[in-house]
Amino acid sequence: MASLLVIDDDRTVLLLVKKAFADSDVEIHTASDAESGMAALREHKPDVLLLDILLPEVSGMELAREIRAIDLRLPVIFITATNDSDTAIEAMKMGAYDYLLKPLDIRQVRSLVERALETRRLMNSPVRLQEAETDSEDSDVLVGRSPKMLEVYKQIGRVAAQDVTVLIRGESGSGKELIARALYQHSHRNDQCFMAVNCAALTDTLLESELFGHEKGAFTGADRRHIGRFEQCNGGTIFLDEVGDMSPATQSKVLRLLQEQKFERVGGHDTISVDVRLISATNRDLEQMIEDNEFRLDLFHRLNGFEIQLPPLRERQGDLKLLLDHFLKRFNSQLSKGITSISPEALDLMEKYPWPGNIREMQGAVRRAMLMATGPTIVPELLPKDILEYLQPGSAPRRVAGASASDDGGAVDLASFLDERINSGSENVYQESLQFMERYLLTRVLRETAGNQSKAALRLGITRGSLRNKMRELGIQVGQVVEGD
Repeated sequence: MASLLVIDDDRTVLLLVKKAFADSDVEIHTASDAESGMAALREHKPDVLLLDILLPEVSGMELAREIRAIDLRLPVIFITATNDSDTAIEAMKMGAYDYLLKPLDIRQVRSLVERALETRRLMNSPVRLQEAETDSEDSDVLVGRSPKMLEVYKQIGRVAAQDVTVLIRGESGSGKELIARALYQHSHRNDQCFMAVNCAALTDTLLESELFGHEKGAFTGADRRHIGRFEQCNGGTIFLDEVGDMSPATQSKVLRLLQEQKFERVGGHDTISVDVRLISATNRDLEQMIEDNEFRLDLFHRLNGFEIQLPPLRERQGDLKLLLDHFLKRFNSQLSKGITSISPEALDLMEKYPWPGNIREMQGAVRRAMLMATGPTIVPELLPKDILEYLQPGSAPRRVAGASASDDGGAVDLASFLDERINSGSENVYQESLQFMERYLLTRVLRETAGNQSKAALRLGITRGSLRNKMRELGIQVGQVVEGD
């Protein structure tokens, strides 16, 4: 369970934070002074710390220095009653994750803490190479022993300790973030911060603000100074996923940062110096984008200090069985299932299928099959239709699972879906129902827009990058018809 420690002598702050996370699984610990705060820190080892700058007897700044000597990677969010730029700058110099102004806003507190918790998770969850048969539940595993994956492991070993930029290239769903985290964890910066940003999931303005921060009044809605990821991660490692989706303006600022390790916040004039290592990833053809004047050649050379080519699943001979064993162990634990095997017929279908969505698609297929299974074995009938119909010539176009011939089918089927999940004893009904409804919503809107993702994103009120990510997660494909697993 994730944990949060709040050190503040104001009881209203402690109560507000508890209220903000009352319906979550975040464990809250509180302290009203420095001494009890340090005792709680050592006892509970929190994932995130909310720290008041103005504490009795000892200031929050002094306490933060003591805390950083214990845990350099702990995200510290300062709480301050004054919008003093000097205080904010001093806090960021000390390695603060961010700061909050009193009076606190519940939504802002929760959003910022959840981001910090995800950052902590990425830093603390080890990425292990699959060299042993047993898996640890507190780590992520790079599974694979095929010749191409062994070469990837060698490349990680060669470059991880070198302070150079790395460009990870590979198809969507092939595991590029795991490679980035493995590089970080085997580097000399592994005791510093690690942050990941998906460039495709944010609009141009939001991405620039997310990376470089902004000053108060820089644009509509900028009611306070925002510290960007590069400033937050000074001394650490930044992972930019889908780097090919950056706008020309953002590309220019990233190029300058790589050249000079300097930048300005959006709407600001002060030059900020940072020391970060940049790891990037893309599934796009950057060389073609350069020819089309969509990506800067000089930025490409800066990002490509060392290139790692991650092979697609279909080219990883022998790795599919290893991945199946890994996912069976993981999901048996998560779903409280007892699936022990996959039938030869189902395994044969999975080995012949090309897996266009790679490991992400395979993970989703195994999880859904295990959710539907009533016995100890996964049989062909439990696999997605994409796999079942792959080798069947002339098969009819598929509709979305859970949608009947009428457009209201998804709403009707939700009740049946909930009955099935509740009767099965599932302990993850909330997340499973969200995925069910999201799949229906996205496929319905994509059908209405004839598969036009830009129009669909506009109608849904999200970015095209967010829509694309959701489509990958949910197994939705756009072809002659809109299809979903």
